[in-house]
Amino acid sequence: MAIDSPSWLKSSIIYEVFVRNYGNAGTFNDIYNDIERIKALGADILWFMPFYPIGKVGRKGTHGSPYSIKDYEEISKEIGNKRDFKRLIDKAHDNGLKILIDIVFNHTAIDSKLAETHPEWFMKDQNGKLTRKVEDWNDVYDLDYDNLDLWDYLINVLDGWIDLGVDAFRCDVASLVPLEFWKKSRELLNQKKEIIWLAETLDPKFIHDLRTKGYDVHSDSEVYQAFDLTYDYDGFYYLRSYFSGEKDLKHFFEHVFLQETIFPKNSLKLRFLENHDNPRIASVLEGKNKIKNWTVLYNLLPGASLIYAGQELMMEKLPNLFEKDSIKWDKGDYEFLSFFKKIIKLTKEIKSTCNQFSLCELSEGIIMIKWNGEEEEYITILNLEDRHGKIPVDFNLYGTDLITNETVSIQNYFVISKLPMIIKVR
Repeated sequence: MAIDSPSWLKSSIIYEVFVRNYGNAGTFNDIYNDIERIKALGADILWFMPFYPIGKVGRKGTHGSPYSIKDYEEISKEIGNKRDFKRLIDKAHDNGLKILIDIVFNHTAIDSKLAETHPEWFMKDQNGKLTRKVEDWNDVYDLDYDNLDLWDYLINVLDGWIDLGVDAFRCDVASLVPLEFWKKSRELLNQKKEIIWLAETLDPKFIHDLRTKGYDVHSDSEVYQAFDLTYDYDGFYYLRSYFSGEKDLKHFFEHVFLQETIFPKNSLKLRFLENHDNPRIASVLEGKNKIKNWTVLYNLLPGASLIYAGQELMMEKLPNLFEKDSIKWDKGDYEFLSFFKKIIKLTKEIKSTCNQFSLCELSEGIIMIKWNGEEEEYITILNLEDRHGKIPVDFNLYGTDLITNETVSIQNYFVISKLPMIIKVR
């Protein structure tokens, strides 16, 4: 939890993969053969989206949603088996990567093993029929945590994956599952080894809508009692509003500041520009320079950073969750990849050695970030809106731009650069 989470997480990189659509085969071997490349990007944790058997009743698309799970204890035969996964885990560990798997304990597939064997463990409507909280999720039924036998079963499921070698859990819609369940799970399982817990927390509108329907939905502040990391959907809510033209950029930055004050000390956010539920950032922003500036911004915000497989190559197409829709690795931008790898290395170093963060807007769309440590100081200047010209500043700055290795001198005014600048001052 926030008070005792490992310190290395604050500069960690999580790499997200969806096995079905990672490579042409759609098996564990696709990732096994790519472990060295993923590690070379700077990743610390390899996140596997659900690889379990998928329900058939109410299935979305041809192959179904990976979050409509038929059996928590098995692996989909199309992807591989536990022996294959163990082989992959061992190779990842040998390369210094921790393994994180998706846990979906709010709901199961309509035709799940549990729905057949333990219908008493499920939420029911006024007519006694199995049901769900979110109507659009019409391929699942929700679990009912009033049944304590369910708790024991689910904790045993987690224990089994730990025995296989798993190091971390990404808990889907964790805010909808009772906090006491998560606290008990962490207390018991972290006695075996250090387990990292990532909560998919919800954006403010989703929380509000569910609470108005009478459901218990936990805020991020509450969830930190059991989790090391929470999603940045509370901040991403403002970012989406900015990209759609509804709000100014300052609303997003005001919320970043607010996060530093309303959440527990040492709490960590998972920062992302894209994931499997949101559009590729290269399809949202126009121009490589703008994408480069935003990439630096998000990797320099306090917390861990997420890479969704293909983002490092500036992919524009978001793979379809419900179909076989493999990433076209040969279509990526490899110049951007070179830049991306350099930024990951720099930002990890900065966040691992510094502990004081501040951010200000020098002019509209021109952002300055400061990171300070005991001996280090870094100043980053970003052009988030592809502006040009020069602006007056009330500071003098001399140092080396770590991206280009060029000397930078700023006095009285700043000539706006199209590209991001990360300047080591001391």
